[in-house]
Order: sequence, then structure tokens, then C-alpha cells
Amino acid sequence: MEWTGLILGALGLVLGGVLKGATGAGAPLLAVPLLAVFYDVPMAVALFTIPNLLSNVWQGWRFRRHQLNPALTWGFALAGAAGAGVGSAILVSLPLDLLLLCMAGVVFLYIAFRLMRPHWALDLGIATRLAALAGFAGGVLQGAAGISAPVSLSFLNATRMDRTAFIATISVFFAATSIVQIPLLAAWDIITPFRAALSALALLPLLAGMPLGVYLARRMSREFFDRVILVLLAAIALRLVFSAVT
Repeated sequence: MEWTGLILGALGLVLGGVLKGATGAGAPLLAVPLLAVFYDVPMAVALFTIPNLLSNVWQGWRFRRHQLNPALTWGFALAGAAGAGVGSAILVSLPLDLLLLCMAGVVFLYIAFRLMRPHWALDLGIATRLAALAGFAGGVLQGAAGISAPVSLSFLNATRMDRTAFIATISVFFAATSIVQIPLLAAWDIITPFRAALSALALLPLLAGMPLGVYLARRMSREFFDRVILVLLAAIALRLVFSAVT
């Protein structure tokens, strides 16, 4: 079981890296649940912290010239960091199951809306004004529930920005929330020195998968990329429902 867990956990990290390289998001959706099957949830979350932070710092830097609007990117990210601190502080008092179900419902409604109106897009000027609110809400979810994607991915997907701009924006957001979350997890002894060392090793299979994702993404049309994000959102929402009812 130990070797099986290590092999499948590494495979989950590689596949998460492929998805990360292709879309800029989604790696935790594949890697963390698979790690949690063989270990426990705190261990799975701890193992993914360093790969999550460093991969997003790297992608944020690599795609920095593709930011559509620095005010949107940094307003979104800094508000997300603040929200992650608030969410982490109130973690123990939130009705988590209800929160997860509500967010899953919001994502499903958004997906249904996009399928009914596939050419709708959120105006970039409006998105910039809403960035801090969306970022803070996503950050609170990240701190309180360990997942910001229902808000962060839905918000950015609504702008219909292309893949490079999407990655440039979402990577800065994820990195900012990680910078706040990691010290808090360490303070609660969820991240220990041993787990931090394992987390550093977990970066290797994630990075191994990212070049394949980048290669595949170069052959994606904008429409296909948009469908990938919608499928990813649906998978996240289903994961939220599963987490709430089990």
C-alpha cells in the first residue's frame, strides 16, 4: 500500500502538472484527492503547498507580459491574499458542508448560463471593478475550505480572456493566497518540517508534467480551451458536492 500510494500520488502530481501547464489551474483537483485516498487530507494539503506556490510563481513570472490589465491582476490577487487570511482565521466557525454545497450550486448555475449563452463575456472594465470583490471571496474560500476555484476560475472564465492572459492572472492569484496560507498551516502544525521536505520532493513530478501540458496547449483553439475550463469547473463542483455529503 505504501508503494502503491507513492506511485499513484506521483502519477496524480504528473497529471496535475499536465493540466497546470495547459490551463494554469486544476492541479490540486487531480493531485490532492488522490493523495488523500492513501494518506489523510491534512497530509495531502501539506504535500501540495510547495508545488502549488512555486509552480504559480514560475507561471506568473513566465506569463507576466500577457497580463491584460495589471489593476485587474493585482487587485484580484491582493484581495485574494487578504481573503485567505480571513478565511483561515474563521475556518473552525464556518458551516463548511453548507458552504461547499452553495459554491457548487453557484458553479453549476454559471456553467448552465454559459452553455445557454456561449458567446456572453464579462466586460473587462466591469471585471476590473469587480476584481477585488471576486478575489476576496475566492481567498476566503481558499482559507476556509481549501479551494478557491469555484470563484476564481468562474470569474476569470467569464472575461473570456485567452489562455496566456488567463494563466498570467490566475497564477498571481494562487501564489498570493499560498503565501498567506502556508504560514498559517505551519502555525497550526498541518505543515511540519517532515511534510515540508516531502512537499519539496512533490514539486518534481508536478514540474515533469507541465511541459507536456504546455505542448498540448499550443494545439488548443480558444474554443477548446474554454470548454476545458468549463469541464474543469464542473469537476470542481462535483468534487465540492462529494466533499459535502461524505
